[in-house]
Amino acid sequence: MQDAVVAEIRSRLEQLARRERVTIAFAIESGSRAWGFPSPDSDYDCRFVFVRPLAETYTLFPARDVLEEPLTEVFDINGWELSKAIRLLLKGNAVILEWLNSPHAYGEVPGFRDAMLALAGQVGDRNLIGRHYYYLCREHVGRCFRDPETTALKKLFYLLRPLFAVQWLDAHPDAVYPPMNFHALRAGIDIPAAVTDEIDTLLARKAETRELGEGRIPPVLASYALQAYDRAGHWRRAVAVDQERQVLADRFWREWTERLAPSGLAVRPARAD
Repeated sequence: MQDAVVAEIRSRLEQLARRERVTIAFAIESGSRAWGFPSPDSDYDCRFVFVRPLAETYTLFPARDVLEEPLTEVFDINGWELSKAIRLLLKGNAVILEWLNSPHAYGEVPGFRDAMLALAGQVGDRNLIGRHYYYLCREHVGRCFRDPETTALKKLFYLLRPLFAVQWLDAHPDAVYPPMNFHALRAGIDIPAAVTDEIDTLLARKAETRELGEGRIPPVLASYALQAYDRAGHWRRAVAVDQERQVLADRFWREWTERLAPSGLAVRPARAD
């Protein structure tokens, strides 16, 4: 994390908050830097959750629930409105959980992340979260094994991370969600030594080179990934969100919206769609 880049991201977030008239509840680094396997040329994936003024929140014509900065080779900055983040949490989308657990914060309202993590422990459904990671596995299995002789090798990490997540959930039946960090996931499951050696070799290369390039998936990794993916098929099942969880989530949304909403602002004109 380069100090100059971090300072620039914080400056851009401050400008965005003023321009859009929002409060940023928290902003963190996501992507490979937070997951634990960056490359020298990894961009910065800043993610945030924001709250609009009450007049723009309690309306029949709400503004967009996503905000973003123009994408560049260095900066990828975007965020969700709080209601969107909570609805996706209820549906088992693990992205917001990863944001909440990121080790790199650009800024946050004191107490907010802890409060939302506590909510996640109450309303998060491990079955839905496991399902999220299973289908992420399926997506990356398709990408990596479309042509296993000429796969972009860095994509293997985007397959292994959700694969380790479902294995971690299998190994920790009382947990609601797995760690976001790749190394913490590895530490919490049993992985054959030969597989560990291959992963360590690729990690070392990825940390030193700008591009791993294309090549054949190491056979020991290919065999392990496909067998583990087959065993994870039970995560396709999901359960519906019960009413009690919706009530808790709605209560949290109302409380923090009222606490964080910018005040003294005029109503944004409705769009003529």
